[in-house]
Amino acid sequence: MIFDRKGLNNDQLLDFYKKLLWPRLVEEKMLILLRQGRIGKWFSGIGQEAIAVGSTLAMNSGEYILPMHRNLGVFTTRDIPLSRLMAQWQGKASGFTKGRDRSFHFGTQEYKIIGMISHLGPQLALADGIALADVLSNRKHATLVFTGEGATSEGDFHEALNIAAVWDLPVIFLIENNGYGLSTPVNEQYRCKNLVDKAIGYGMEGRQIDGNNILEVYHTVSELANNMRTNPRPVLLECMTFRMRGHEEASGTKYVPQHLFDEWREKDPVANFEQYLLSEHVLHPDWVTQIKNEFNALIESEIEKVFSEPDIVPDAEIETGDMYKPYNFPTFQLSNFPTTLRYIDAISDAMRQAMRRHDNLVIMGQDIAEYGGAFKITQGFVEEFGRERVRNTPICESGIAGAAMGLALNGYKAIMEMQFADFVSCGFNQVVNNLAKTYYRWGQAVDVVIRMPAGAGTGAGPFHSQSNEAWFTKTPGLKVVYPAFPDDAKGLLMAAIDDPNPVIYFEHKYLYRSISGEVPDGDYYVEIGKAKTIREGNDASIITYGLGVHWAIEYADKHPDLSVEIIDLRSLQPWDREAVENSAKKTGRVLILHEDTLTCGFGSELAAHIGEHCFTSLDAPVMRCASLDTAIPMNKGLEDQFLAKARLHETMQKLLGY
Repeated sequence: MIFDRKGLNNDQLLDFYKKLLWPRLVEEKMLILLRQGRIGKWFSGIGQEAIAVGSTLAMNSGEYILPMHRNLGVFTTRDIPLSRLMAQWQGKASGFTKGRDRSFHFGTQEYKIIGMISHLGPQLALADGIALADVLSNRKHATLVFTGEGATSEGDFHEALNIAAVWDLPVIFLIENNGYGLSTPVNEQYRCKNLVDKAIGYGMEGRQIDGNNILEVYHTVSELANNMRTNPRPVLLECMTFRMRGHEEASGTKYVPQHLFDEWREKDPVANFEQYLLSEHVLHPDWVTQIKNEFNALIESEIEKVFSEPDIVPDAEIETGDMYKPYNFPTFQLSNFPTTLRYIDAISDAMRQAMRRHDNLVIMGQDIAEYGGAFKITQGFVEEFGRERVRNTPICESGIAGAAMGLALNGYKAIMEMQFADFVSCGFNQVVNNLAKTYYRWGQAVDVVIRMPAGAGTGAGPFHSQSNEAWFTKTPGLKVVYPAFPDDAKGLLMAAIDDPNPVIYFEHKYLYRSISGEVPDGDYYVEIGKAKTIREGNDASIITYGLGVHWAIEYADKHPDLSVEIIDLRSLQPWDREAVENSAKKTGRVLILHEDTLTCGFGSELAAHIGEHCFTSLDAPVMRCASLDTAIPMNKGLEDQFLAKARLHETMQKLLGY
């Protein structure tokens, strides 16, 4: 192994050695604790420390790094105290996630580190969003994100690299190629000779280096980062290394041929760098023992201090309270001069008002710039706000959802437009596992709104007409809203944008141009979680939302002899329990109406709640009126039969006749 100091002085080299040795000694202690049964799991990075330490040393302290579970050296090189790391690993209250997540699954704005989730690939797109925020703010920063050779097989890898290339984002995508994804060797992961060759397909620069040589890693990352700070662009960096332990200790290493261990043991990054410094007389043999003894004593002290900390006392109120970032509903001056707007125009007006109010708000989506979006909601936005803030995206829902989250991590607000709500399935993991859980896990708000054009009525068939709100209402950490009228469409969207939590904003395509109403000019907010009584009544209650509200109104108009109370939920997570309970107790008969399919639709939750909390006030069983449990057909007659509206009269008669 050839080391080239390239101007680094002796003090710097000695500091590099200490930074490299520290995580190795910490890991060796972890393996002892694991054998003693004092800790339960460990993902070892022994043999790979030079990549984490060398690359972190090359980055400025204010620049973000997104590491993986074998990158202890990133955390230690950023000088996170071992006691805090140990508290995190042991699930103590003083850990970064307060016992809510494991190992390195956390982030910290204090140290500019954004940790991974177990799904590996999604963090790559977060780096895109972080870098985009730096570019928009002219901060001249680079972002470093790690992945393993196994995760390069995931679609998230492709999406993130493609976005970074198209947008010229200053991201170093660092692949730690250690030969195995758990037990799967590289010849079963990919067919190209070198992963770095994938850079060619994205039109970006690629480098392959010896990942066990700390100076080669440091100088390469320093050069790349320095250049991209003033010349933003992405680079793919493949670091060749080897994993000397199992994927995690319980998995063992029997699947690895012995000759590979023998070969890579000779390339040990710590031993080789130590020998180099001894030969250069930078390091004295006596110092090695002295440094190790001091480090081991400190490790022992820090670890035992954490073991002595009390265990967490579970408190359900604290846990549920920490699922969402607290948010104070804004005060605003209600306009005395409303304008009659279509539903679609109210949505556009809300975004325009928000873009003027928040200069850190970015809208992203397919065809939303000059074209104005598939439904023309953002038409004219580029002319007013510019292409930097109104961004056309590649067709990659997961990557853009991740980039939106990255923007939020780095001080921005983001709106992502799903061209159709159906397409969110391609970005589902980012939404339900990354956006939804981040605040609960480590207290980081994720200020993202995902707009979801949804619903049937236009003959668009199974892949453009779904009502998939129930996919998200059961996911803690997400807020879900579904306006039925133009004024609520504006007010809920402005509230969603103002709210620091991730909000899924459903907007019904059929309502875009079919209804109009008075909408306040200027700022206008509708509180998320508050239902609205559309009509008072005594005979029965219809609890509904979205297009169902209009079906309910039409039904009531056709049956003036019935006194029907109509409750428009407006928000599905959180939802207005008080309004629903009051209406159920008032009329004693409840029909829940929604466009989604019957089985496991959101109405099931409403029915269960009413049955549990209002049972003694009911005069009949709670009844649900929903769409058929089939995919949505395209043919007009089949679609009409599918929709809940076709069974509304029959269900109401059954309810009233009980």
